[in-house]
Amino acid sequence: MVKYSKKALLKDKVKQIDIKSFDSTKLINAMRDMSFTARDTARAADILEMMVRDKGSTNMLTLAGSTSAGGCMQVYVDMVKCKMIDAIVSTGAAIVDMDFFEAIGYRHFKGSQFVDDSKLRDLYIDRIYDTYIDEQQLQKCDMTVKIIADSLEPRPYSSREFIAEMGKYLVKHSKKKDSLIQVAYEEGVPIFCPAFSDSSAGFGLVKHQAERMKQGKPYVTIDSVADFRELTQIKMQSPTSGLFMIGGGVPKNFAQDTVVCAEILGKEVPMHKYAVQITVADVRDGACSSSTLKEASSWGKVDTTYEQMVYAEATSVVPSIVSYVYHKGSWKSRKKRNWAKIFK
Repeated sequence: MVKYSKKALLKDKVKQIDIKSFDSTKLINAMRDMSFTARDTARAADILEMMVRDKGSTNMLTLAGSTSAGGCMQVYVDMVKCKMIDAIVSTGAAIVDMDFFEAIGYRHFKGSQFVDDSKLRDLYIDRIYDTYIDEQQLQKCDMTVKIIADSLEPRPYSSREFIAEMGKYLVKHSKKKDSLIQVAYEEGVPIFCPAFSDSSAGFGLVKHQAERMKQGKPYVTIDSVADFRELTQIKMQSPTSGLFMIGGGVPKNFAQDTVVCAEILGKEVPMHKYAVQITVADVRDGACSSSTLKEASSWGKVDTTYEQMVYAEATSVVPSIVSYVYHKGSWKSRKKRNWAKIFK
């Protein structure tokens, strides 16, 4: 029986998995000779390894869904630290409500999906399937975003620019060793959130704007078109590219569309050479989130030579895939691309 008190519910912290602490090579090698999702997972690991081994490839990580809250955030941090990833496209929730939230001192907690959600609401506890988050702490995260916005020159910013400012803030104020925003900022890996306001950042920015408007003062805005232009600049300057996509949605399509955008800007660039997508979405409804990589090829976005769909819940396969690539060690001879420098 569930005991409905905040203290009782918010006690068991979600722990981040460490892909360096175990070697999944034997598991992936065994999966290669199996069938179904096991073989797809092994091929996905091989394609990610190809991306990392290809020193001329710019590799993009796209994040949708709640794997960050579910224990995979350290995996993505280690991918950045180990130079596997050169740019990130994410939902606002994955990097603000989950990563930035923990960076300023808060945590996610193990919970249950079999719970009375009205009781959770009374306690100001938000539920992400079987994970809990304190709404009062989340609102403090909102206001931290506002503090950052209040400190900036009032003008339009791409989400990449604003997230870099969040990284700069964390250098001084972080309460967690490894934050994706801070590590990416320090490693020169730009983070793009094309739907940035659809997160805790949105609440903080709305309050920032409302207060400034009341005072008759100019305010910070987020320019999503600038995001698209900037990410396309990266693609245009590094024609060989790979995508490692967790979930689908806006981040997936945004990263894929850089090929088409480059063409619109008058420069022919090759389709993304490598692509892995891990999703549980069904393709039969024609939804963008679940469009296959082969379908993306018809739009001129993704080459089909090295592409793999993996139909699995991402927390169940991502750690093994990335652990395999980590222990193969190709990343050790890879140089940082530091794409953030082109926007300075």
